[in-house]
Amino acid sequence: MCSKYYSKLCSILIYVLIINTVVAQKNAIPKPVFDDPIYHGAADPVIIFNKEKKAWWMFYTNRRATIEDSTVLWVHGSLIGIAESKDGVHWKYKDTANINYRPDSGYTFWAPEIIANKGIYHMYLSYIPGTFTHWNHPAYIIHLTSKNLMNWQYQSTLPLSSNKVIDPNVLQLPDGTWRMWYNNGAVGKTMYYADSKDLYTWQDKGKDKTIGRGEGPKVFKWKQQYFMIVDCWKGMDVYVSDDLSTWKKQAERILELPGTGNDDQAMGGHSDVVINGNRAFVYYFTHPGRRKDAPAPKNSFNDKRSVIQVAELHLNNGVITCNRDEAIDFKLK
Repeated sequence: MCSKYYSKLCSILIYVLIINTVVAQKNAIPKPVFDDPIYHGAADPVIIFNKEKKAWWMFYTNRRATIEDSTVLWVHGSLIGIAESKDGVHWKYKDTANINYRPDSGYTFWAPEIIANKGIYHMYLSYIPGTFTHWNHPAYIIHLTSKNLMNWQYQSTLPLSSNKVIDPNVLQLPDGTWRMWYNNGAVGKTMYYADSKDLYTWQDKGKDKTIGRGEGPKVFKWKQQYFMIVDCWKGMDVYVSDDLSTWKKQAERILELPGTGNDDQAMGGHSDVVINGNRAFVYYFTHPGRRKDAPAPKNSFNDKRSVIQVAELHLNNGVITCNRDEAIDFKLK
């Protein structure tokens, strides 16, 4: 009698375990969450909700990882790719953005920043006037606008601190004006900022002395606090501020240590943060072939390839943490 009872109980437990495993696999967040099918070089993502399409759009630097190159030419000549998702989890390649600004025969687009304001989408884009085999070239931040997120019209080249500026990030201040943080390559890749009353006319304010070296700043408000995540080439530095003017760096970086998921064993790079309800999700890119324990041959396709990953941020006692191996289940609303 007992033997039959335990046999049935074991069968039920095994069935429940199988069902739970299937459900967990079904709800598991893909790793990577997106891999560009054209050049396999997606980087520098920014996420925005397309109200007309009722879908999330991811814009990203479309690096040409598939071309044979032993310099940095493959990082240049890049367009801005677009992927689409209904839930922020399952992404499909859509197209490249139609950017109506090509004054040079060769050109490079990097690291878009996109915000919506009063029915208009604004893109601030790093523009490089050529396709170069080295890093010693000019770079500018241009302003474009769109009504549909696909077709972009040039508005201006921003009058900033030098001709080596990239990676803009824009946030509206409490008084209704706007602030842009960006990387100034002419001054040791340090963080500078500019202010605007209308998103069209900008006044450069100089160096932000409370932020260290880095690139790809992302500023966001979460749980009544302002945070900035900066790609410091060793994962991400995290800063906190009460007034968006003075920043304090937290002791621990995030996305520095390798994860265990597919294509997630290298440090995280240039990211975007999406606040959805009370939760915060960081979309970042990795170079899977640059894992320290098994690096791909230098300048090979696997060395250049990059993908987009997503993880959840947590806030405990004012400190942001991120476990990229944490099993998360979400859909962006």
